[in-house]
Amino acid sequence: MKTYKVNQITKNLNITGKGDSSLWDKANVLTDFKSPWDSKAIDRIQFKALWDNDCFFFCFRVEDTNVYIDKTDNTKASINNSDRVELFFRQDKNLNPYYCFEIDPLPRVMDFIAHPNKNFNFNWNWPKAEIDVKSSFDDYGFTVEGVISIKSLKAFNLIKDNVIETGIYRAKYYLQKDGSYEPTWITWIDPKTETPNFHIASSFGLLKLEE
Repeated sequence: MKTYKVNQITKNLNITGKGDSSLWDKANVLTDFKSPWDSKAIDRIQFKALWDNDCFFFCFRVEDTNVYIDKTDNTKASINNSDRVELFFRQDKNLNPYYCFEIDPLPRVMDFIAHPNKNFNFNWNWPKAEIDVKSSFDDYGFTVEGVISIKSLKAFNLIKDNVIETGIYRAKYYLQKDGSYEPTWITWIDPKTETPNFHIASSFGLLKLEE
């Protein structure tokens, strides 16, 4: 199973949504993303993560000069129709349950708990005090930066032997000839499915918290 090493820091990382802290220089850079179901070229995506005794930090840097955001309202339905980045955390390969964060560039967060066979509970939310997400745009794309408390990850039994079983994804929406928008699904791990599916055990890798 693919593994990304999450380096430890001792100083508190202040997230700004720009990913501009010098502490990010200590992070490994993950760029190994693909769309197994689509032949379109993928613009560069960078993922970084760090941790300290209190927090897990993550940062997506997405190159995209044509970002699509559904601004109909601020409901989860609008987030679900927008360009976004995604993190899924699971307790084990049974996916019973697993926890999903889908974050658009504004950043609006669609967080929910899920069970096998795409059994989603959108009425469930991660504890608000245990997560913070910020974002920014520039001429070349957008950045999404976030922090999740280690306390909450442990409370949901998501850290075992300093490993977090994690899916890392992106949805990129493209304008169609009929005026609609359709997504290309991008993933760190190829789940080897015939059609796009992130909600499957084979789409997860490992985040190893280094000490």
